[in-house]
Amino acid sequence: MLLTIDVGNTNTVLGVHAGETLTHSFRLTTRREQTEDEYGILLRNLFTTSGLDPRAITGVALASVVPPLTPVLVRLARQHLGQQPLVVEPGVRTGMPILYEPPGDVGADRIVNAVAALQIWGPPLIVVDFGTATTLDVVNRKGDYIGGVICPGIGISSDA
Repeated sequence: MLLTIDVGNTNTVLGVHAGETLTHSFRLTTRREQTEDEYGILLRNLFTTSGLDPRAITGVALASVVPPLTPVLVRLARQHLGQQPLVVEPGVRTGMPILYEPPGDVGADRIVNAVAALQIWGPPLIVVDFGTATTLDVVNRKGDYIGGVICPGIGISSDA
């Protein structure tokens, strides 16, 4: 079973996957000051109430746009799940060529969204994510990530 962790500026979303099937999903408020032990307590409680055994997790994948939380969640995976997580960051091979220059400027959230959408629907495609920011990302006919735009999200726009 794979635990995926998507750390956004507003929410952190956890997914538990059995093969290609998403079996459980949890949404937490992203708190930059939270420790790995506090996340561990939350994770244990979520797993317990859902009937999940943390020992069944055989892999962890992490995508984060909140750099201070990345090492916290890496330690969470190591200490509470006994797993070394795959951290999606510049230089990690996802199987999708990143043609945007410089490729390291594309956020991990945008890359994993594009990779997932490509897997599900195939190229070409435009991926739209409505979060704290609204992002639109383009994958060409060859399956290459070619770029996109970031706009203020609906909440930020309405507040302004």
